[in-house]
Amino acid sequence: MLLDISFLDDATRPPIPRLEGLTPAQRAAGDHLRMIHDHLRDNMKTLGSLLQRARHGQASAEEITAETADMAMIANYRRFGNLCGRHCAIVHQHHSIEDYHLFPVLAAQGPQFQAIAERLGAEHVVIHELLERLVAALGTLAADPSEPHFETARDLYQALERVLLSHLGWEEDAMGDALGYFGIM
Repeated sequence: MLLDISFLDDATRPPIPRLEGLTPAQRAAGDHLRMIHDHLRDNMKTLGSLLQRARHGQASAEEITAETADMAMIANYRRFGNLCGRHCAIVHQHHSIEDYHLFPVLAAQGPQFQAIAERLGAEHVVIHELLERLVAALGTLAADPSEPHFETARDLYQALERVLLSHLGWEEDAMGDALGYFGIM
């Protein structure tokens, strides 16, 4: 537990059904998902660098706000409002596809895939909360670069990095092949 955020134990993730005989064309959907996730991984590197700059007083609150507002990961999560499939007026395309199309269609493939889709949605909630708190902590750190503020920002960044990178990898493994196998596009 970090700042009252309940984390999901990676060991409780549902097992991934093995899909046999996929063609290269069927694997392309998973490759595309990985490519999209690589942008999020790049954003984590940017956030880590920004955290270090803020720690050393090399980034102002305005710079942090500007740099994070332009990051696709931050902008998309804010537009979505939450990442657990609730209706939202403005939804970023990638998340709306996952939450409103990919996850339900994946869930319809059977109980194993339903459990995977539900878990992925639950992980989105945790990621969203961590991300929002990290952005706020970075702004606080820039305004007052004290050790307690750095520790809070560092702890949130490390938690987000661990949770997000684990989530992205598991999502790719859990549904990458299924996207092509079941023709979920």
